[in-house]
Amino acid sequence: MPKILITGGAGYIGSNTTQLLKRRGFDVVVVDDLSRGHKHNVENVPFHKITLSNTAALVDVLRSEACDAVIHFAAYIAVGESTQKPELYFTNNVGGTLSLLTAMVETGIKRLVFSSTAAVYGMPKTVPIPEDSAIAPLSPYGDSKVIVEKVLHWMDQFRDVRSIVLRYFNACGADPESTLGEEHDPETHLIPLLFRAIETGKAITIFGEDYPTPDGTCLRDYIHVVDLAEAHVLAVQKLLAGGSSDTFNVGTGEGHSVLEVVRSVEKVTGKKVPLAFGPRRDGDAPVLVANSDKLRKTLGWKPRYPELDDIVTTAWQFEKRHIAT
Repeated sequence: MPKILITGGAGYIGSNTTQLLKRRGFDVVVVDDLSRGHKHNVENVPFHKITLSNTAALVDVLRSEACDAVIHFAAYIAVGESTQKPELYFTNNVGGTLSLLTAMVETGIKRLVFSSTAAVYGMPKTVPIPEDSAIAPLSPYGDSKVIVEKVLHWMDQFRDVRSIVLRYFNACGADPESTLGEEHDPETHLIPLLFRAIETGKAITIFGEDYPTPDGTCLRDYIHVVDLAEAHVLAVQKLLAGGSSDTFNVGTGEGHSVLEVVRSVEKVTGKKVPLAFGPRRDGDAPVLVANSDKLRKTLGWKPRYPELDDIVTTAWQFEKRHIAT
């Protein structure tokens, strides 16, 4: 089977994709600097602790491991943090990717699946959002992904590096077949923060209750991490089969408000979530929901966990195991 290098493979989505690839029979090797990932997520796979800016070290790994393709997750992902430290996001997300691409060119590896984001769309005019919507990010995080997407366009044209860009919507949930779930530090994702509010009794702040949505809170497309991992497997298979560069949204096509997620968490846990409301957060669009028709038709992708309550249930199962340990 082909061997896949996974950057950021000790993180949330990266580790889930790593384990799914292993279950499908792929050879995998993980590179991560562990600044935001966890070593225990990749105990059963070859692992190299490397910072992406270390091009020479990446060359050594790509060459010694004889990799056939790369899935690139290693990036900082917090919209709010990116507005406070934009230089950090461009250095890591853009600079790190340029280092990786340099190493790939040097070692003759020409296939890359890139972890992008729905944040590239900013305030979309059409919802659900198709891939050909205007690119207008509202945050340094979103713009860092836009820049990389532009670089990949030119790498395809002039360096024959084929890439599939996957624009994620809101990844969530946990893999029922493994021990992998959300362990961000600091945690910024809604569902684990709601669990934390239940456990501590300290109210979670909902950013904005005056958006032009049915209940005044932001609407998002919540996609189970296993379904997201499946999209990566299909994407890398397409590239390995000689497929051309392309871009796909990865989402369910259904929007849920923050308060709908709160109600789902209360239903699944049987506990009340303490809430407080605060001002809107910089960089947040009112509605981000995917049109994923292209992914479904082109790669045959179909979500296994499209229902919000099922997503929350898997996350809660992980949370309970995590608390117990």
